[in-house]
Amino acid sequence: MKKTNKKILEEIIRVDHAGERGAIKIYEGQLLALKTLKQDEELKRKIEEMKEHETEHYEYFDEEIKKRNIKPTKFLPVWDLLGVTLGFGTAMLGKKAAMLCTASVEEVIDGHYQDQTYKLGEDEESLKQKIKKFRQDELDHKDFAYEEGATKKGLYNILDKVIKTSSRIAIAISEKY
Repeated sequence: MKKTNKKILEEIIRVDHAGERGAIKIYEGQLLALKTLKQDEELKRKIEEMKEHETEHYEYFDEEIKKRNIKPTKFLPVWDLLGVTLGFGTAMLGKKAAMLCTASVEEVIDGHYQDQTYKLGEDEESLKQKIKKFRQDELDHKDFAYEEGATKKGLYNILDKVIKTSSRIAIAISEKY
């Protein structure tokens, strides 16, 4: 029976906890813009629905952090601020940018979650199944974002690269610290 390395397990739970909270903060930033300056009821409703999924994911990892006595990343306050800022900024740029933000983040998370399932041993089958379920939710968000107008054409290509690079950096930092 393949056992999961304790250090790797802690990194997985810590980074997923931070990532799901970051997704909530991005959506909170988008909702702030959509409720104040950019009135778009339909988009607001859809973002609230995706935020509910991220909240479910976050609550699961928050329980795991507590149950397993794992320290969350020290960078949570920074990620909170950057997430709200990214969400607000992309919503202010318009629907295509807001949806690209979701698509870009979810494309990074797709690979990230998939890699994690390979690192988990048979002793963590329950966690592995949760990550697979959450990965599918994220893929659904990505597909929805493209259906709603996310694009990488023109200057949006630069935004995509910035969001993906930032997400990868946040992941690398949150795993370790």
